[in-house]
Amino acid sequence: MQLDTLTLRVAFAIVAFTLALLFYFAAYRSTRSPYSAWWCVALTLFLAGSASYLFNGTPHQVWANPLGNCLLVAGAACVWAGARSLRASRPRSWQLAAGPAVVTVSSAFENPGVNIWAGGAVFLALMSLMLGLASRELWRLEPGYSRVRIPLAIAAAFFSAYYSCRLIVYLGEGPDGRIFVTYFGSAVTTLVTMVLLVVVSFSMAALSSEQQTRALRAVATQDGLTGLLNRAAFLDLASDELQRLRHTRALGSLILADLDHFKAVNDTYGHAAGDTALQSFAAACNGTVRSTDLVGRYGGEEFIFLLPGVSPDRAEAITKEINRHLRAVRGPDGSRMPTVSYGIAPIGHGPSGLDELIATADAALYEAKSQGRNRTVRGLPAP
Repeated sequence: MQLDTLTLRVAFAIVAFTLALLFYFAAYRSTRSPYSAWWCVALTLFLAGSASYLFNGTPHQVWANPLGNCLLVAGAACVWAGARSLRASRPRSWQLAAGPAVVTVSSAFENPGVNIWAGGAVFLALMSLMLGLASRELWRLEPGYSRVRIPLAIAAAFFSAYYSCRLIVYLGEGPDGRIFVTYFGSAVTTLVTMVLLVVVSFSMAALSSEQQTRALRAVATQDGLTGLLNRAAFLDLASDELQRLRHTRALGSLILADLDHFKAVNDTYGHAAGDTALQSFAAACNGTVRSTDLVGRYGGEEFIFLLPGVSPDRAEAITKEINRHLRAVRGPDGSRMPTVSYGIAPIGHGPSGLDELIATADAALYEAKSQGRNRTVRGLPAP
């Protein structure tokens, strides 16, 4: 039985339109997550691209086919951007625009007025690439992310492989070849895409909710200016980590840091310069400490570190490394960042709690200030 391509494309457009509406009202409006936003855009582009192909065989084919190729590749690029938003920032604008631009130009050069498959090879290659990148981003999500990432990653990988096979057969025997028409033609592809789109739609909604939950959790635990842990989150996590260190009888260090003469920076250069100094110090910390270390903004221009398994000697070396990173930074007007004073409290095998360790580090920090600032002082180990 021969599949009716026109009917399938109309059905696909209806399905894409329905899913776009459902996804907008059920996912995006309730979560406002970047992932759901990208998927709403992708579904809209798939709908518009499929609709463009309905002009095949008409005088409008000359512009409709290149437009359809462009919109479908743009939709696949949005799928990649959505998957990437779960783990990192979105791709740059030129990365999203390059694929649609290339396929549009290639389609225009292959005389789309008489060639339904104008730009077909480039179109198939770019679809495979974009969906493969989306699958890669989903696989790279941390294991604690929603389990639905696995079926979505598999679906994206399947689509990428399918388009790769389409490309190979297309180059080998052309769009009119028996194998291509039977297994990889427009009708078969439209049907497969429509079925998988419906199947994975529930997974898309689950990932949108997970992304929003994680975003809210980040707001509750992170300092809005520096991106480090806020005071409450640090104290909670540090208490748990300190108990673990005691249980394993491991050593560590707690550090309090204070930016020197910070009020003078605000008074002289303005609060924007002060914010830049705080953000630069946070970036220097993130570029120095390990992912297992805890770093938080304790208040104002004061920061706090808990470094498990780090001796006081190594902790002092870490403060020097942070200072080295900070000295390389210049303000918008070329000014230097303020210096920093540190107080270190060694974590031993004694019964000292977090409050006692902070008090020890604070006393050492006060001593560093008294000695002229821009230095590190160690407190006495707790008994």
